[in-house]
Amino acid sequence: MNHSRSPRLLIILLALAIAGCSAVGSGGGAPSSTTSVETLEYYPYQVKGYQNSYPRRSIAILIPTDALDRSGPNAAPLGDQPAVGIVTDQLDNVTSRLFSPPLPGIVQNAIGHSAEEAGLQATALNQSNYDSDAKLNADYVLAPQLTKCWVKKHRGPDGMHGSTWTTQAEFAMLIVVYKPPFKIPFWEGTSSQTYFDPPVGSFGLGPDDEAGIYDRPGQVLSVAMTRAVAGIFENDSLRTLIQTDRMTSH
Repeated sequence: MNHSRSPRLLIILLALAIAGCSAVGSGGGAPSSTTSVETLEYYPYQVKGYQNSYPRRSIAILIPTDALDRSGPNAAPLGDQPAVGIVTDQLDNVTSRLFSPPLPGIVQNAIGHSAEEAGLQATALNQSNYDSDAKLNADYVLAPQLTKCWVKKHRGPDGMHGSTWTTQAEFAMLIVVYKPPFKIPFWEGTSSQTYFDPPVGSFGLGPDDEAGIYDRPGQVLSVAMTRAVAGIFENDSLRTLIQTDRMTSH
């Protein structure tokens, strides 16, 4: 009685097996990627040497404008959360896409903290455009533009202690400083930073023995952002310009 159903059962099982193989192979062997929202934050006093090197002048920080390139692969945002990086396996397949909370507020606050470390009195403005006609209670106005914010964490070859990982983070900005009420920029420059974890060649060990300092790629990107932000006020030309600026009442 059961023998009459055996051919049909075999056909069904064969069809399911073929479908399963097809589903596995449809991605070309590449694993499907997950998503992760990373924490991006400023690390106070991580960069040393520029603290209190500016006169006690006031500076207003505008909301950064966004000039990030979102035309590349894996660069599309997740809702209002911008894409900030990827995690890849040994074959460079993307295993995780990385996102961040909205960047303008994070970067504006970071610049304000760094300006305070430098010795300036910083305030955050709820606007992104400099208006020379507005009555701003500040000696200077800083307008930042984000041009790079990306991190890649890559799994390297397996070593004697297990898997190895390298992370590279890049952060860059264009900076314009105005002196109200003048429309012409008081100072213009760029500040960028590329940070590797583990640091390239810092330990003098082989790749099998070098270990990263940070667990999360967002932490590595935070270091790059912190150093790029501090780089604004480490700039000798900006420091000298403000130190020698003869202030007049607004």
